[in-house]
Amino acid sequence: MPQPLITIRDAQRTVLEATTRLDPEPVDIEHALDRVLATALTAAGDVPPFACSAMDGYAVIADGQQGRLAIVGESRAGTPSEHTINAGETIRISTGAALPPGATAVVRQEDVSRNGETIELQVSPEPGANVRHPGEDMRAGTPVLAAGTQLEAPHLGAAVAAGAGSVIVTRRPKVSVLCTGDELRAPGEALGPGEIHNSNAPMLAALAIHAGAAAGSPQRLPDDAAATEAGLAAALEAADVLIVTGGVSVGPHDHVRPALSRLGVEQHFWGVSLQPGKPTWFGTHEETLVFGLPGNPVSAAVTFSLFVNPALATMLGTEAPRPPAKQARLSTAVPRNPAREQAIRIRLEQTTSEPAATPNGPQGSHILTSLLGADALALIAPGDGDLPAGTLVELAHLAT
Repeated sequence: MPQPLITIRDAQRTVLEATTRLDPEPVDIEHALDRVLATALTAAGDVPPFACSAMDGYAVIADGQQGRLAIVGESRAGTPSEHTINAGETIRISTGAALPPGATAVVRQEDVSRNGETIELQVSPEPGANVRHPGEDMRAGTPVLAAGTQLEAPHLGAAVAAGAGSVIVTRRPKVSVLCTGDELRAPGEALGPGEIHNSNAPMLAALAIHAGAAAGSPQRLPDDAAATEAGLAAALEAADVLIVTGGVSVGPHDHVRPALSRLGVEQHFWGVSLQPGKPTWFGTHEETLVFGLPGNPVSAAVTFSLFVNPALATMLGTEAPRPPAKQARLSTAVPRNPAREQAIRIRLEQTTSEPAATPNGPQGSHILTSLLGADALALIAPGDGDLPAGTLVELAHLAT
């Protein structure tokens, strides 16, 4: 009896229902790039912590005074002046240096004429001119970064300014990638008759890393039942997410599903109403998620995008990646699959209303170049005949 197929949405829901967020851990700021905050970060103090100069110039009392002012000291960044400014006085000040006691403004050095140890103002400064006030950027105790933020370079700068030397982030999911098949050869290796290069291995490991996971070196499993079971058992011990490509169908050399069953992995679904990606398999072993992805490279990339990527985002406590737009209009007619939804690799072009979606070349599951330069996946509902140009279609994220 044919295996019933599950819809894309039901498959996604099944995966997410089995997925839990990983535990938090502290990480020093210098190692926190691309990590996901597990808890919100608040400012430990005001930023800036004191009134300081926004310019190189002279600290003055902004009281409308004119004429010459005597230079009575200097305030440098990290070496503030303790002298209290009186009428007729000024203190040389550097950008970022603390405003001296009594000063209420800073005059740019371009706006004075200096003669020895005196200056003559060429402007009449307003109170607060060229002054950065305490807490102008951040106030003590106020939120700076929200939980779920994936830390980019500006976030790290803001965290340090807020007083943090380390941050609490979600542990990276540990991902193992196993590729099955006697025909697979390492990148760059000479090919014999019937052999192909293992393009899925570096692609899937890179996709996992780009999604925030920690992925070790992918492993190849031969088409042998005992070796397949041993490789799967070792990966299950080490991984939060196990990705297997190939070997999940019903052929005489497809050993993955029987091996997973013997290892106690619970099957949640096998077969998705999707082109490409029909033979996708999903199960769990305690807290480990197990994905059996098709061996064709485009099918592997599409099913990673639709099912693995959202699971990794949930584990990290962040939002799943989104496509550049929710919907787009087909720029050309697209042949439909009578029974399955299609995930078409498309390029997007912005128009006056919705963006236009154009298929990114031939759409065969073996055409790896259809992924190059693609912006998103267009989800095409099943049906007879062609879906006409101009039809509004839903878009899904394509992992890169």
